[in-house]
Amino acid sequence: MWPAGAGRRAVRRSAPALTGAGDLRKHLTMARLRKAARVWRSRDARAAAEQVMVATDAAAFILDLAALFDRSAPLEVELGAGRGDFIIERAAANPERNFLAVELAGSVARVLAARAGRRELSNLRVLQADARTIVNLLMPDAAVAVYHIYFPDPWPKARHEKHRMMSPSMAAGIARTLIPGGTIHVASDVEEWAAAMFAMLCEAGFVRIGGEAAGARFTGFARKYIAAGKPIFAASFRRF
Repeated sequence: MWPAGAGRRAVRRSAPALTGAGDLRKHLTMARLRKAARVWRSRDARAAAEQVMVATDAAAFILDLAALFDRSAPLEVELGAGRGDFIIERAAANPERNFLAVELAGSVARVLAARAGRRELSNLRVLQADARTIVNLLMPDAAVAVYHIYFPDPWPKARHEKHRMMSPSMAAGIARTLIPGGTIHVASDVEEWAAAMFAMLCEAGFVRIGGEAAGARFTGFARKYIAAGKPIFAASFRRF
């Protein structure tokens, strides 16, 4: 569906002496795991992470936002937050708002939690989970003021479509969980995938608004693309 080689795994990182895509994926996975293990061996890092990491080991996990933050405030959620380059700074700059960083990869979520914990941000929580499960099943109605989705993997092959974060049902879930007047910011480095996501949001009743998507140039991936001169395709949408 997308151009050959499009997507996170193909264009975002490179490694020497690797002969194929499988070798590259294995190298990157092992590198992430080694880095996460080094961070997690640090007692200070683990203590910092525990300040913000949401426990999900209960028999029945329900997202109780009031208990999670111990206060009522507008909530911003980043789906696929990675190492937290954007959301950590966003939370630090907006202490009057609550922030939830959702990241599927356990090793990456632990690094994110350690980084956030060291900043002692009382308004930021980190949740290791599938973003689709959070939005479609566990997030209450009209609970989120702003969603951020930056550079989700387009999974270009048709047989991998089930892995894509954005889908018509996901767009409907985002609409259900946003407050009236709520906003979603979206960005991708793959033009066709960006256009597809934008279309799904419009079909779900969103209206595209002006202005630059809040984090389109401030995530780790965004900085790499800008430095390499790659275009970024971003837009913001509002639920009325």
